[in-house]
Amino acid sequence: MVESIYPSTRAEREQWIKKANYNLFNLNSDQVFVDLLTDSGTGAMSDQQWSAIMSGDESYAGSRSYSELKASIEDIFGMPYFLPTHQGRAAENVLFSVLVKENDIVPGNAHFDTTKGHIEFRKAHAVDCTIDAAYDTSVEHPFKGNVDLKKLEKVISSNPGNKVPFIVLTITCNTAGGQPVSIQNMREVKSLADKYGIPLMIDSARFAENAYFIKEREEEFRDHSIREIIAEMFSCADMMTISAKKDGIVNIGGFIALKDEEIYKKATVFNILYEGFITYGGMAGRDMAALARGLYEACDYSYLKGRVRQVGFLGKLMDEAGIPVQKPFGGHAIFLNALKFLPEVPREEYPAQTLAVELYKEAGIRGVEIGTIMADRDPDTRANRYPDLELVRLAIPRRVYTDNHMRYVAAAAIKVWERRKEITRGYEITNEAPIMRHFTVDLRPLS
Repeated sequence: MVESIYPSTRAEREQWIKKANYNLFNLNSDQVFVDLLTDSGTGAMSDQQWSAIMSGDESYAGSRSYSELKASIEDIFGMPYFLPTHQGRAAENVLFSVLVKENDIVPGNAHFDTTKGHIEFRKAHAVDCTIDAAYDTSVEHPFKGNVDLKKLEKVISSNPGNKVPFIVLTITCNTAGGQPVSIQNMREVKSLADKYGIPLMIDSARFAENAYFIKEREEEFRDHSIREIIAEMFSCADMMTISAKKDGIVNIGGFIALKDEEIYKKATVFNILYEGFITYGGMAGRDMAALARGLYEACDYSYLKGRVRQVGFLGKLMDEAGIPVQKPFGGHAIFLNALKFLPEVPREEYPAQTLAVELYKEAGIRGVEIGTIMADRDPDTRANRYPDLELVRLAIPRRVYTDNHMRYVAAAAIKVWERRKEITRGYEITNEAPIMRHFTVDLRPLS
């Protein structure tokens, strides 16, 4: 299907964003011309997925659609136990209710916002062990999502009084700019995890895009199929969570998959409590049926090549104009380096949010801040946390936009870039939630 998008005026956009308290999440979708807020649940399903929707089994217990999804998960990921949930953060909520306790340490590679939120909500600590190259946007490192093994072992060995319930690998690493993790690094992390008797969990939202980058960039796997690479990736994992709204190419859904039956049994209690019965969780049968198909479609090399090419096309247009972006380009989004884009805006005035608002006012493009606002406050001191990267993410939905849309986005960013020296002040927060504030924060401009 296609849908109309409204080419609003700048005056309209300025009024709308003011009414939204300068939070792009508060905008109505019909106030947005090109919506790059997220690639989560915003992709277009295939004819095969829509056919599956029509034959979904809505039985409360033991539906056929559940069995189809279970079979596809075991086939692709090699995980025999699985629980459906309504999306990725729900999977985290269920699994972490079993595994994470107060004062635990959960190391990983730049945890996604909901992952960190669920850890800190339980008064535990998420510790970033990503390689240093991830935080220099100009460095061309093929696997910027990799874990620094020395950092990881130091965290584990220096916290003997604190339990490390698991290590989390996010593939691709969204917070670091959609950057992949190599299989070599996965093997090394798994080896270290086994040394200390710690399970390895993979946050798998963009598992197929990560596999594509491995095929393109890791010499050992150049002649392997995407399915073979995925099997090798998940041979390193003890369990996984996934927001299937990304590489499942569905509008809603997620799941937990595990190799350990005992953890599975414990998680079923929380799944029933928070989501629903164990054979539907938070999903309708029709959505499970669409996901069972979508997981296979995401493994198609031609699809992945076209997907990553379009993201790179936008990145190249930005880079050629001199706009500072995270390089190499990620698999699902282009990330603008707001500290280099708007160097006059102080950190405490949220330069990434400032840039995101400017892009919207310029051309109706909705991105999202991946910076200080999303980093939240320190749970102990309540001071702002200033991350190494202050980014604006332009996330591209799957199978939705054309290259002409990408040209439009690049032209708008270039317009803002040309007047960047005029942008010297940012915003202050007027209202915020105690955790995961970026979704509902209210701001006002400083002048």
